[in-house]
Amino acid sequence: MIPVPSNTRVWLAAGVTDMRRGFNTLAAQAEKVLELDPYSGHLFVFRGRRGDLLKIIWWDAQGACLFSKRLEKGRFVWPAAKEGKVSVTAAQLSMLLEGIDWRMPQKTWRPLKVG
Repeated sequence: MIPVPSNTRVWLAAGVTDMRRGFNTLAAQAEKVLELDPYSGHLFVFRGRRGDLLKIIWWDAQGACLFSKRLEKGRFVWPAAKEGKVSVTAAQLSMLLEGIDWRMPQKTWRPLKVG
């Protein structure tokens, strides 16, 4: 997992992104389209058209990081919006990276009675 500091925000770029892009062009997209500073230390997550590939850019104060993940089966759950940005928590990002629907996670167990 990416070592995300506790005060770091995670931004999903709604819609689809050309996955041939590298850090520089994704950073430009974060700056122009999302209207956020790509060098702020926040994570910016982009999804490809097929939905099975993600790229994450992160400036860790020492350099530029570009992470990617491809699912062998299934698709990453993504916001329905066609443009803009969505903020998620680090826990939701963790679920997203596992291929879990982070929007409405289901608890696996609930007590039936007290005592």
